[in-house]
Amino acid sequence: MTPEPFGARLRRAMDTRGPLCVGIDPHASLLTAWGLNDDIAGLERFTRTVVEALADRVAVLKPQSAFFERFGSRGIAVLEKAVEEARAAGALVLMDAKRGDIGSTMGAYAATYLDKGSPLFSDALTVSPYLGFGSLRPALDAAVLSGAGVFVLGLTSNPEGAEVQRATAADGRSLAQLMLDHVAAENEGATPLGSVGAVIGATLGDAGVNLAVNGPLLAPGIGAQGATPADLPGVFGAAVGNVLPSVSRGVLRHGPGASGLREAADRLTDEVREAVPAS
Repeated sequence: MTPEPFGARLRRAMDTRGPLCVGIDPHASLLTAWGLNDDIAGLERFTRTVVEALADRVAVLKPQSAFFERFGSRGIAVLEKAVEEARAAGALVLMDAKRGDIGSTMGAYAATYLDKGSPLFSDALTVSPYLGFGSLRPALDAAVLSGAGVFVLGLTSNPEGAEVQRATAADGRSLAQLMLDHVAAENEGATPLGSVGAVIGATLGDAGVNLAVNGPLLAPGIGAQGATPADLPGVFGAAVGNVLPSVSRGVLRHGPGASGLREAADRLTDEVREAVPAS
């Protein structure tokens, strides 16, 4: 049986639960703010609390792999359990690992995150295309087979990204636009939404690129980085209906109580719905 594509599953989740992605980012400073130790027990408690509080209500949970990897194999075990439990509760899981390599190495990353037989299988994965978009082919192909998605870095919210992403390709397009055009080609003909997304920072003002990629646009930068839901129409224009705003500290700082996390996520979801017209 052909699996339902990620784009269709994401569109449904955004329409029913609201267009919001919440990061699971167990910074050492957040663990401390929650009264937890910066150790494996603190990591487990933090992660379990976020999943139990939010996985039954937000469209997407986005664990940042690095904050689990820093604890070694025990941290990865916590991540595996979080992915499993979040998906079981109905949230889509976007693994924020920003993987990018070539050939068999990219294939191994794809097997890790986009193969249903892997303990880290996720609904989608962030990837870096700056070894050439073609280097992503193993991940793109694996995602199709498993009904998963990928989010390609386009114009990121960190200011350093511009020196690469705004650079000019041989044909005069910015590298970011070149990557977005590749994304659009991957999504051609997909309904209701393609499964190849792009990462576009919500802090950019006018993005200055064509965002009509027929796929989801992950928008980091809401909250601690300074952007608000009201900024989204100005950044994304006609593509704003496909935007998935991403927030981490703006929700997580309201822990350690589950009720505080839920209230913050619900409030942000309502603000996004008010700012962004229904698709």
